[in-house]
Formats: sequence, structure tokens, C-alpha cells
Amino acid sequence: KTPMKVCYLIQTHTNPRQIYRLVQTIKQSSPNALILISHDCRHCPLDRAPLKYLSEVYLLQDKRPRKRGEFSLIQPYFEAIEWAFRHNLNFDWVSYLSGQDYPTQSLAKFNKLLASTTYDGFMQYFDVFSSDSLWDAEEAIKRYYCQYYRPPEWTSDFLLKISRIQDFLPIILSSYFGSPIMGVRSKSTPFNKNFICYGGSQWHTLSRKCVAYLRDFVRNNHRIVNYYKGTYLSDESFMQTALINSGLFKICNDNHRYVDFIGTEAGHARVLNHNDYQLLASEEFYFARKFNPDSRILDMLDTRISQQDSMSQPEPVFQI
Repeated sequence: KTPMKVCYLIQTHTNPRQIYRLVQTIKQSSPNALILISHDCRHCPLDRAPLKYLSEVYLLQDKRPRKRGEFSLIQPYFEAIEWAFRHNLNFDWVSYLSGQDYPTQSLAKFNKLLASTTYDGFMQYFDVFSSDSLWDAEEAIKRYYCQYYRPPEWTSDFLLKISRIQDFLPIILSSYFGSPIMGVRSKSTPFNKNFICYGGSQWHTLSRKCVAYLRDFVRNNHRIVNYYKGTYLSDESFMQTALINSGLFKICNDNHRYVDFIGTEAGHARVLNHNDYQLLASEEFYFARKFNPDSRILDMLDTRISQQDSMSQPEPVFQI
């Protein structure tokens, strides 16, 4: 019998105290878990000292820009996976979290799901032009059928002014991320009837073989990677497109996460609070986002997780 091991890959950039709390909660609920923190230390340092007493917690820090909407936001995911394989870390699943995520129930229950499932991954996905898509066709084209670059900051005011007449321009201007980006419809794309453009949430849980496939896909498909680097919001398409088109895996179209975008602006998730507790107590969710540091809802979730952990059986194992 070999203990099943989940690697929690947590991508962070702010609120160290909240990060430490998330890590501690994961290790308390699932002591066997492996935790890999990929931290953008340009925004704030993350002291390794509070993590030293926890086993199998690794911290990777870098100062390279991680810009929202750009491929640089998911580049750390692939670098962390590469690091994990290179250092021969033992894991069976990777659960991808942000620093503002939090478990909503016992991770022993999550482990039982992963130990017994016939799926290779849990990931939201949809054909961007299908009736299941969260975006209309115009939005899908702007996201993934155009190529963008970010002009110098000093041009921002001018570009924002002329963006009002962009319907008459051959270029696309968007200020979705605060400062304008410029794009044009791509003359050629990697997409066709055999390689469909998929979309979905960035956050997921994937088996080791899915993660290994993504690592190899990035290594061996530079043309597609470079194309996605020219799109915006590649984090909401690249991994789905690579995995689903392979036809190699059985992916559950449910990432078992809760997030609420209703009434928010520019794609920011709503901050959850204690009034959301009954919703978060649903058995169908294992994680939710996003939360503020030391929020009352985190205390409520800690109580729920602790109570469930006290009644749980030992962590599941694979039969060999």
C-alpha cells in the first residue's frame, strides 16, 4: 500500500499571513500533503521561517513580472511543475490554488474523492464557440483569435481616448487590465476542427499524468505556446486546449471550486464573507475563492474542517 499524495501548488503574490494560514490549514487537514508555493516576491517578501516546521513545504520565489491576462501569469505553474519533476518529488495529483483560496471542507474527503475516481482530472472546460461557453463569439475572438502587445505606458492616455472610435480602426484596443493593450486579428491560428479552442477556469486538480503531459506539451509545442503568449487571458484557455484536444484523458467538467463573479468588474471574483457560509458548506465544493485575510468566514470554515477531520478515517491509499 502506497499513501496517495496530493501536491497543492499555490500561486501567491501578497498577504503572507494569509498564505501561512492556508498552508497550515492544508497540512493540518492532510498531513501527507506536499505543498509547493510559487511566490511573486516583487509585491512582498515571503519569509521561509514560519514554514520550516512543516514537512514537505517548498517555496519558490522570483521577481519576474506576472501580469494579469498574460501568459506570464501561468508560466510559474509550468516552472513549478518542472521543478517538482526535476527534484523527483512524489505526488499523484496537483491541485492548483491561489493565495486567496481556502478549503471549504475536510481534505480527507477530497483525498477520498481522488483515490476512488475514474477521472484523470477535474477542470472546467468548454468550446469557446459552443452554447456552453461563458463568452459570446465576439469575446472569444478578441481573446484567442487576435494577437496583442502592450504599448509603452506614456501612450496610455492617448490610446484610451482613441479607443472610443475603435470600431473604425483596424486595431483592437482594450483597457481590461487597467492599461491599454493593442491587438489585431491574427492571420493564422493553431485552431481547427481537430484542435479546438477551449476555455475555462484557471484553477483545477489534475492527475500526475495530466500534469506530465502539460509539461511535455509546453516543451514540444513552441509555436502554440508563442501564439498563446500573444493572446490575452491565456490562463483561461491554454491548459484546457492542450489537455482536451489530446483525447488521452478523462476530464470531469467540474473543478469543485466556488467562485462568484456576479456584480464584479473586470473579471475580479467577489470577496466572500460569513454571509456565504451556508453556500460554501455544500458538499460539492472543496475549495472557494476569494477571501480576505483573517476574515470571519475563515474561522467558520476552520471549525467545519476541524470537526470533519476529527470524524474522518486515515488518509486513503492506492492498492498496489
